[in-house]
Amino acid sequence: MQTGRHISGQYNVELEAIRSHVLTMGGLVEQQLAYALRALVNQDYELAKKVMAEDHNVNAMEVVIDDACTRIIARRQPTAGDLRLVMSIIKTISALESIGDVASRLARTSLDNRSADPRYQNSLEPLCRLAINMLHQVLDAFARLDIDAAAHIYEMDDQVDEAYQNIIRQLTQYMMDEPALIPAILQVMWSARAIERVGDRCQNICEYIIYCVKGKDVRHSQDEEMYKYKGNTDRSH
Repeated sequence: MQTGRHISGQYNVELEAIRSHVLTMGGLVEQQLAYALRALVNQDYELAKKVMAEDHNVNAMEVVIDDACTRIIARRQPTAGDLRLVMSIIKTISALESIGDVASRLARTSLDNRSADPRYQNSLEPLCRLAINMLHQVLDAFARLDIDAAAHIYEMDDQVDEAYQNIIRQLTQYMMDEPALIPAILQVMWSARAIERVGDRCQNICEYIIYCVKGKDVRHSQDEEMYKYKGNTDRSH
């Protein structure tokens, strides 16, 4: 999607550059999450170390984009849709940075639990794949500022929540069967909770997309408020 025309062509260039940078950051976060899952399932400790080492790249991107947004606000004084876009970007990169932290958490779990039964960590795979898919789709929706897609993706969190509850039940049974391994299993539980939060962050990005396009703040509203945007293809702002 192209932003509206402005007196300054450079202004348009700056806005599009920031949006492109957000998508680059999102792609890196998605890759980090996928690598962390691979490291966990395959017990690839070198890959786990790589994920942890590269977390600073995600953090650095957040700082750069946030600074660019601050400069846009200070120098260009954007109004209406452009201001909503900038504010949505600031909130989106914060959500992405939090998801990057989840990837590091998973990598740390694979390193700390390397002597534990791999089935504990492997139980996280279905949940993590759902979260990665949700993240991939919400980044695509953000790229197109597609509120219909955002409303549909918002519902995907129900699947993430269900998978999370299944894992908790499974891990609880493991703890009952093998009390000596409770510390290791608890760490996996905490990782499961962190992955479940990825779904929540993706929902937040869906809300930011709708705010950017429609100027409507749907945070903390009833689900019906979000779902009414399903089938709405208006991407103007």
